[in-house]
Amino acid sequence: MEGTSKGPVNGKIALIPVRRKDKEIRDLREIEEILGKALVCRIALCEGNRPYCVPMMYCYDRGVMYLHSAKEGKKLEVLRENNRICFEVEVDVEVVTEGKPCSWTFRYRSVVGRGKAYIVEDLNEKRKALECMVERVSPGYRYRSTDEELESVVVIRIEVEELSGKVSE
Repeated sequence: MEGTSKGPVNGKIALIPVRRKDKEIRDLREIEEILGKALVCRIALCEGNRPYCVPMMYCYDRGVMYLHSAKEGKKLEVLRENNRICFEVEVDVEVVTEGKPCSWTFRYRSVVGRGKAYIVEDLNEKRKALECMVERVSPGYRYRSTDEELESVVVIRIEVEELSGKVSE
């Protein structure tokens, strides 16, 4: 899973259409705004023929998503076997309970993406990724991780290849 490639394939992220064209977000800036606003990213991995999904703390920066992880665990085992990854985030979620329960719905904006995951080995890149995550959840808070702290965690870099956005109002 280790690698040195950075950023999306050929510098471009493919925008993937959604089935409901009336709900599709085609503006990459709006999609990236959702990625910057959401608090939790759910990643989906393939363990052989079994899906595995886990919520993660993350940071998105120009075609690259960073995830924070412990140094061992199931997701790292699975990623070492198959670094293809899918992820999902959503914001502005609200239940709409108008009419009968069968017609209830949600309002939301969401993003689904795919890419390849790599373990970050470079301490400077790890530091930048962790600082980005801290800034997302606590704007203005400044903390510089020590080398020992950086060595005690894993940072996963997802090179985003595809994104789709959806809005339900």
